[in-house]
Amino acid sequence: MVTERTAATTDVTQRRSASPAVLIPAMCLVVMITAIMQTAVVPLMPAVVEQLDAGVGSAGWIITANLLAATVSTPLLGRLADRRGARTVLLGVLAVVFVGSLLCVVWDSLPVLIAGRALQGVSFALFPIGVAVLRSALGPRRLPTALGIMSGMMSVGGGLGMIAAGLLYTDGDDYREIFWLLVVLVVLATVVAWFVVPRSAGTGSADGSDLRGAVGLTLGLSGLLLALAQGGTWGWLSVPTVGCALFGVIVLLLWYRHEQRTEAPLVAPALLTGMSVAPAHLAGFLVGIAMFVQFLAITMFVQADPQVAGYGFGASVLETSLFYLLPGQIVGMTTAVVSGFLVRRFRADRILAVACGIGVCGFGFVVFFHDHTWQMIVAVAVLNVFVSAAYGALPAMLVDHVPMQHTGVANGINAIARTFGSSLASALVGSLLATVTLAGSDLASVQAYVAAFVVGGATALAAGLVALSARSWQITKFD
Repeated sequence: MVTERTAATTDVTQRRSASPAVLIPAMCLVVMITAIMQTAVVPLMPAVVEQLDAGVGSAGWIITANLLAATVSTPLLGRLADRRGARTVLLGVLAVVFVGSLLCVVWDSLPVLIAGRALQGVSFALFPIGVAVLRSALGPRRLPTALGIMSGMMSVGGGLGMIAAGLLYTDGDDYREIFWLLVVLVVLATVVAWFVVPRSAGTGSADGSDLRGAVGLTLGLSGLLLALAQGGTWGWLSVPTVGCALFGVIVLLLWYRHEQRTEAPLVAPALLTGMSVAPAHLAGFLVGIAMFVQFLAITMFVQADPQVAGYGFGASVLETSLFYLLPGQIVGMTTAVVSGFLVRRFRADRILAVACGIGVCGFGFVVFFHDHTWQMIVAVAVLNVFVSAAYGALPAMLVDHVPMQHTGVANGINAIARTFGSSLASALVGSLLATVTLAGSDLASVQAYVAAFVVGGATALAAGLVALSARSWQITKFD
C-alpha cells in the first residue's frame, strides 16, 4: 500500500534508533498499567465503602467513572496519536494518569477519588497508542512478535493487579496504599517512555477536526456504558437504565450516519464495520466477555465460605492472589511470549481460533470440576493461556488490514469492544449471582457460578468461530 510504504520510509530513522530488545519490554511495562489500574481496585471496594462511609451505589462510581473515561477517551486519543505522533500523545496520557493517581492518594474523599479514577481511565488508551508506537518503530518481520508479546502481557496485568492488592492490603489498612503503588508505576512508565519511545511523525491536522463526531461518540458510548455499569443498581428495566441504553443507541446511529457523510470523519466507517476489521472487533468483544467472566467468577467462587455456601474455599484476598491467580499469571506470561512468535509464523486468525478452543476446554473443565483447589488452579492456568494468546492475536488481525495512519484509532475501537465485553460480563455475572441463590437466602448458589462458566465457554466458542470465518469476509479498501 503506497501510504504505508511512505510512512515506513519516513520512520526509517526511528526504526534504526530504537532497539527492539529495549522497546518491546518498555512498551509491555507501559501498557500493563492499564490492566493493573483496572483490577487492583476491585478487592478494595469493601474497604473504600467502610473507610469513606459511602453507600455501595455511590462507591460503584469508582469503577463506573473509570470505565466511562476509558470508553470515551480511547478512540479519541488513538485518533490523536495517528495525527500528532504516538510518543507525544502517550506521554500526555501518562501525565493525566499521574495527576489522577495523585488525587486518589492525597485527598481522603469519595468525590475526589471518583475524579481521580476517571483520570486514571485515560490509561486505557495506552494500548492502542502502544500498537502505533511498535508499528512505526519496527519492521514487518518483528512487528507480529512484538504485538503478540505486548498484548499478552496486557492481559497478564489484570491478574497482577489482583495479586498486588492481595500483597499490599490487609484488613484495616488504609485503602490508599495500593494507589501509592499506582503512582510509582506511572512515574516509572513515564521515565521509561521518555527515554525509550522514539519520535514518529503523525499525519498532521490537514484532515480537519470532526467536533460533531467526537461529541456524538462520547455521548453515545457514555449512554450505553452507563446502562451496563449502573443497571444492577438502578434496575435493569428501570427508566434510567432503559433511557440511557436507548439514548446511547440512537446517538450512535446518528453518529455513524454523520461519519459516513463527513469528508474528514473522526472514525472512518470502514475502520468500524468494514468486513476486514469487523471480525477482530467482534472477536474482541466476545473475548472481553469470556476474560472477565473467568476473572470475576473464579475470584468470587474461591473466596466463598464453604461452611456457609457449601462450595468455595474461603480464600482471603492474599490467598486468592498467591495460590489461585499467581500460577496462572506465570503461565500467562509464558504464553504471551510464545504467542508473539507464533503470530509471526502463523496467521493471527488461526492463533485466535486455537486460543479460543483452549478457552472452551478451560471453561468446560471448571463447569464439571470445581470441588478441589488444584482443579481451580488448573482451570485458571488454562484460561490464562486462552486470554494471553487471544489478546496477542487480535491487534495482529487489525494490522494486517489497516494502513499505518489508522493504527491508533483502529486498535482504540478494538479496545473499546473488549471494554464493553468486560462491562457486559460484569453485569451478567452480577445478575446471575444475585438471582440464582440458595433457598431462603440471598447467597449465590453453585449453579449461578456454573451458569457463568457456561457463558464464558459459549463466548469463547463464538469468538473462535468468528476467527475461523475471518478469511472468508470481504476485504475492505481504505482510502
